[in-house]
Amino acid sequence: MRAREPDDHGSVVRDGVRVAYEVFGDAPHTILLMPTWSIIPSLTWKAQVPTLARHFRVVTFDGRGSGGSDRPAGPEAYADEEFVADARAVLARVRRGADPDPALVVGFSCGVAWSLAMALEAPEEVAGVVAIGPALGLVPGIEERERQVFLQEPADPATTPEGWATFTRHTWLHGDYDHFLRFFFGRMFTEPHSTKQIEDCVAWGHEIGPERLVDTEFARTSCRAPGFAQRVVQADVPLLVIHGDDDHVRPYAEGVALADATGGTLLTIAGGGHAPHARSPVAVTRAVREFAERLWPETSVRRTWTRGRRRPRRALYLTSPIGLGHVRRDLAIADALRKHHPDLQIDWLTQEPATGVLARAGEHVHPASAFLASECAHVEDEAAEHDLHAFQAIRRMDEILAANFGVFDDLVREEPYDLVVGDEAWDVDYFLHENPELKRFAFAWFTDFVGWVPMADGGPAEAALTADHNAEMIEHRARFQRVRDRSVFVGNPDDVVDETFGPGLPGIREWTEENFAFSGYVTGFDPIGEADRQAVRASLGLSPEDLFCVVTVGGSGVGEPLLRRVLDAVPMIRRVEPRMRFLVATGPRIDPRGLPRRRGVRLRGFVPDLHRTLGAADVALVQGGLTTCMELTAQGVPFVYVPLRHHFEQNVHVPHRLRQYGAGHRLAYEEACNPDALAHALLAEVGRTPATRRVETDGAARAAALLADLL
Repeated sequence: MRAREPDDHGSVVRDGVRVAYEVFGDAPHTILLMPTWSIIPSLTWKAQVPTLARHFRVVTFDGRGSGGSDRPAGPEAYADEEFVADARAVLARVRRGADPDPALVVGFSCGVAWSLAMALEAPEEVAGVVAIGPALGLVPGIEERERQVFLQEPADPATTPEGWATFTRHTWLHGDYDHFLRFFFGRMFTEPHSTKQIEDCVAWGHEIGPERLVDTEFARTSCRAPGFAQRVVQADVPLLVIHGDDDHVRPYAEGVALADATGGTLLTIAGGGHAPHARSPVAVTRAVREFAERLWPETSVRRTWTRGRRRPRRALYLTSPIGLGHVRRDLAIADALRKHHPDLQIDWLTQEPATGVLARAGEHVHPASAFLASECAHVEDEAAEHDLHAFQAIRRMDEILAANFGVFDDLVREEPYDLVVGDEAWDVDYFLHENPELKRFAFAWFTDFVGWVPMADGGPAEAALTADHNAEMIEHRARFQRVRDRSVFVGNPDDVVDETFGPGLPGIREWTEENFAFSGYVTGFDPIGEADRQAVRASLGLSPEDLFCVVTVGGSGVGEPLLRRVLDAVPMIRRVEPRMRFLVATGPRIDPRGLPRRRGVRLRGFVPDLHRTLGAADVALVQGGLTTCMELTAQGVPFVYVPLRHHFEQNVHVPHRLRQYGAGHRLAYEEACNPDALAHALLAEVGRTPATRRVETDGAARAAALLADLL
């Protein structure tokens, strides 16, 4: 799922070649994000588009040979002038008015040459240029690469070439093309922990295919006019050059030479590789925006600065929208925190369905929440039948995380907060560690699990990816302890899994104990008493003889297949136990009207105070989410839980914690698909008294005490 869909899209056709474009936003001033070498499409700008489009009109187009554009044959189709003409044609198509303002043109690598050529050819159309990792040929290239001859045939065709020796026509067409892609993009991203960026680019490289890629390289070597680089640097426009000093594709000296030749500004990304817009998106996006604001001062945000002693005490609370368990516990923590600071103003930055719960609780949801890209929709898009590869889903949420951090960053720049609380706000925690200079408030981080864990069927590749993800987090915390003023584990030390982060990395429990405080579990409610239990049952029309089963799958829409399996098993369960009555709570994102009706079953959508209904049950059947399982555990209700397949938290972290409390019966989804097995598992739990450890009732107060002195 994309972080932001285009507001307009279409194509232009030049000499029979269709070029696909997209437009985001409707602001007065336009930023054109140029294509680059056709080995990757315009999706390379995915981390920039959402943030820039909230302030400017952003136009992208797929360079010929990539993405949604045509793939013409022959080197002549990929000459420099063709890309320049395509860019001008796209701008003409999306142009508004007879005399439009010029655009800020942002180029990356090869796209820098086309951006400067466009500014030289049509200066009235270009307000300025941002040049990222320029590939112009102003200085000698990487020595190892320069020694390689593209047309050179291998001395021994049976030998697999390595390194820049893969940069040949023969390797692309007749050798291991994938091997070349992995080498090349490994050189593009020299920054540690760049597995996701490399993975994206390799997939894009396969889309164009080797035949057309050969055409693009021939165009660069045989179709480029002599003196092209020296000519385009004569463009007289404001220029910002952004170049990583660890670029192994085009040397950093190229960026220095371009800034020197044009009098442009140089932003060096120390430790950065060839594509800093992808690997350091926050820094690059902010630089592009600030450059645009200098070109168009009227786009700058008007700010008010308030003297410190005049400022009210304020906190910004970020609660995860994936499921509703986070928001319940965060409301309890917020209420407990107000007892320490009655004057505290709390704003909430989050998404549906959490915003609905907060609004009903009378909390202030900040209007900026409307700009957040939906994490729930992404998770639902990633899910198959009761199957959610949670680790990969988070990795593939990268552009959403970057977009949502942009919303957060804008907000805290414009409004002062004393404290930011992030309950599994992965975007804010990650990008603050990547950009620690942006932290200007106390920051507290809450989580109920630590450690990304591979699934067994993922093999060595997934084990390596999770270990790399864990290693980056460990390195962040070791280097920038000051970013988090509090790290709080919602639970106790023995609730942390006793596994390792990966080969050569510390144990998860050991590291967590060293780096976190422990609040105990936070349910956000007191267990209901017998009188309340009977009142809830009476309100549902249950007789004293009835057995009551609650079925619920959380706040996202991924649980619908499980609901259907349960409904399939209901007739069998009721034949064995006619007293059984069911309430199926579908949650806010599953429409109960789309589910089959069954005798003895009441279908409900969102159920306010669901914990009360759960506390009134004789038995429950739930998905494997921690919150619902712990709500049942706290109230002594026996339950069956069915973890989502490939969901490492529900298959590793949650079962470990439930074992500590002696709660719940785990059922694999494959078993739940068998009505006999599901009925047997559920009926076996009826009347069982769980031998559970008592769930803490003071977790919210303990968590709030850990926050109180930060204000």
